[in-house]
Amino acid sequence: MLSAKSLFQEILDNDESFRLFCSIAASGESQGGWENARIAALVPQSERALAPKITRHGADEDKHGRIFNALMKKRGLEPVPVPPETDYTMLLEQGGIGLAHDKLKADQPLTVQDVVTYLAHSRVTEQRASEQMELLRKHFADHPDLGRAVKMISHDEDNHLAYCHEELLRFARAGHGRAIRRTLRETALAEIRIYRDVSLAVMSHMGRILGWSRPKAAVLVAGIHAVYAWERCAGWRRMVSLKMPERRDALGGPTTTAPGFA
Repeated sequence: MLSAKSLFQEILDNDESFRLFCSIAASGESQGGWENARIAALVPQSERALAPKITRHGADEDKHGRIFNALMKKRGLEPVPVPPETDYTMLLEQGGIGLAHDKLKADQPLTVQDVVTYLAHSRVTEQRASEQMELLRKHFADHPDLGRAVKMISHDEDNHLAYCHEELLRFARAGHGRAIRRTLRETALAEIRIYRDVSLAVMSHMGRILGWSRPKAAVLVAGIHAVYAWERCAGWRRMVSLKMPERRDALGGPTTTAPGFA
């Protein structure tokens, strides 16, 4: 029976597909680490109190990248170049979602609106990350090689999502509510399209590596399109709601280490 667990188990059991999966994940996390570090450095003076949390966010992402690289190294594998069509973070940036890299590479301070845009982008993408890691934790928390990494990353992603909720609510109380709602909606609708395209590209590469039959590939493609149809119709709304999280000040301390990984 084709299921999320059996599909990922198949990817996990093959060195080439596992290497591609980890390479894509490590690249995205490392890119997120760089983006957060630049945003922390450019936060406007009025929001400097937020900089340590943004720095913590970036440090967590860097840590996740090192964990995925360590998982490959443990199996004697080297990272492979990430196919452009599978590069989620790059495609989001190219689609105008979040803050442009040209702005982050400059030395001009960001505006408060830039910070709101960053938080709205993070709220949407961290929803996706939190859900993906929750799925992996559900099926592989007890896996001898993957379990500890999955639980650690999942915990961090939940913290990141809680932080975004709390900070966006703070900005909403300060009068940015309309801009937040608009940015969240635009970001969510763009993200679900890019996520669909990336999912199709990743499944295409995995199918070639693993030799999937045409019927099996067709079922997976249909499933990806079905998820997109649901998200386009109503599912995107889960990405734009805001509520005060149970985890308050989730990024208020130093980043946690990953002993045994990096």
